[in-house]
Amino acid sequence: MNDMDLRDILLRVEKPSRYIGNELNIIKKDIDENTIRFAFAFPDIYDVGMSHLGGHLLYNLMNEIEDVYCERVYSPWVDMEEVLREKKMEIYALESKDPISKFDFIGFTLQYEMSYTNILNILDLANIPLRSNQRREEDPFIIAGGPCAYNPEPLANIIDFFIMGEGEEVNIEIIELYKKMRDSSRDEFLREVAKIEGIYVPKFYNTVYNEDGTIKDFSPISDEFPSTIKKRIVEDFDKSYFPDKFLVPYIKTVHDRIMIEIFRGCTRGCRFCQAGTIYRPVRNRSIERISELARKLIDSTGYEEISLSSLSTSDYPEIESLVSAMMDEFEEEKISISLPSLRLDKFPIEMIEEIQKVRKTGLTFAPEAGSQRLRDVINKGIEEEDLINSVRKAFSRGWSSVKLYFMIGLPTETDEDVLGIKELGYKVRKEFFDRPKEEIKGNLNINLSSSCFVPKPFTPFQWFGQDSIEEFDRKIKLLKDNIRDRKIKYNSHDGKLSFLEAVIARGDRKIGEIIIRAFEKGCKFDGWSDYFDYDKWMEAFDELDIDPHFYANRTRDFDEIMPWDFVDVGVSKEFLKREWERAVEGRLSNDCRQGCINCGVNKEFSGDYC
Repeated sequence: MNDMDLRDILLRVEKPSRYIGNELNIIKKDIDENTIRFAFAFPDIYDVGMSHLGGHLLYNLMNEIEDVYCERVYSPWVDMEEVLREKKMEIYALESKDPISKFDFIGFTLQYEMSYTNILNILDLANIPLRSNQRREEDPFIIAGGPCAYNPEPLANIIDFFIMGEGEEVNIEIIELYKKMRDSSRDEFLREVAKIEGIYVPKFYNTVYNEDGTIKDFSPISDEFPSTIKKRIVEDFDKSYFPDKFLVPYIKTVHDRIMIEIFRGCTRGCRFCQAGTIYRPVRNRSIERISELARKLIDSTGYEEISLSSLSTSDYPEIESLVSAMMDEFEEEKISISLPSLRLDKFPIEMIEEIQKVRKTGLTFAPEAGSQRLRDVINKGIEEEDLINSVRKAFSRGWSSVKLYFMIGLPTETDEDVLGIKELGYKVRKEFFDRPKEEIKGNLNINLSSSCFVPKPFTPFQWFGQDSIEEFDRKIKLLKDNIRDRKIKYNSHDGKLSFLEAVIARGDRKIGEIIIRAFEKGCKFDGWSDYFDYDKWMEAFDELDIDPHFYANRTRDFDEIMPWDFVDVGVSKEFLKREWERAVEGRLSNDCRQGCINCGVNKEFSGDYC
């Protein structure tokens, strides 16, 4: 694309900075006939994609490989798409402005099921056939990885091959193979890449269904291909690749800060949490390595905030020493430290107070359920007193804004559990106003938020049937009707959106045709409330005669073959069954750090607690 064409386009869109590239720390390379071209594709807008830590990691990692040029592409917002289609121009990579249809690989990260129509939109804007079996020899290989790839079947007819697990090492292996096979046919390369551990090539596997629509058999077409796909992990996390510079955008993004992953995995065992299963085992990064990365990233980006990221940051074994080291290093420079994902039972209020000397924010907690009974069902491992003690300490130190996150529709939930959300909000309010008047500072602001529970693969709740949309709506209304305090605000997620998320999350290959049909009807940006069109999705199901309730609302038998059963994440199905049974009984399971609970991961992978 020449500069005149680009200038003409950018004058017609809302945020031109999304499409120009040239950010601080962008990587530019000379391109010749030996260059392997890889487009990292994020199926949402630039503002969201640039906040994704994995994208920064992959971008820098791939560009360190000789003869490889990794560029970026994000979903264009509707105004940009309109201009591209009007001018019959293909979607392009930000670095070179070349059409991504000319690349060797396009790699999508699957972070959210409701972004799948955006994948199709990017392929369509690149004039690449949507179905893998219709692609030509000259078309790029379409790859996908990320947490949603652990059930690849809804995209099995669209994606050429999937990466199961952590990509730091396997991406390099794919590139090395391609260097050797660049002149081979598309089919020949796919046959060889399928032999790399952690790679799933759907075209080499068949699904046979029973008359009732359940899966009868899933198997490779020949012994040439593995019957089980084992996830890849990086065993030595402290020595694993992490960039010393990030791209710095011109515009404000969702997370305008440095993110450093301080450990990977989680030992808590919350039964609704897919990430807690698929990222096992826990592997820690040392304080020395984190401090080294923090200094390099501050110097190379100019950011003024460092987020110490993980699934449960307060579980880092040396969290106080780490924060102390960060504060000693950066407080004089007014660099703030943020600790996302803190748990109520390990809430270090004194430490939070120390780091917020630089920049004070509200407090966020995730009790997840309104009653102790239901928190035990989901194995949350926290008690009401943990919340009350935490807010008591916070209020006494001047905080007055608290956010509490919950889920509606968890297994075994009753109306009493739902109303427990309101009761917790009222107890937090009481804690604020029960103090002496001279100690009350600021205006109290309590925000209660509930999402609708979605059963996910590789969790003990993968067999559980989701609440109907009508039941979600009834429970949400029950809660709204019973909250009558101006100090407490309540908001909830859309049950229709969560229903479709469950359909796709637990879907098989038939759902892929639904996604294509919905896209053809105009569906895209489904995770955005302004663009989500539930009726078009329902039309797609009707036209293809597929029942969405079969996937979302049906409780499944233990002996049913799940669409994702061929993927080995290390955690055994027997363990997940035991956890389901303990959930129904309301029995807690201990944290892995307190002793092995025989999840199965220690038989295949090594971690800091295995």
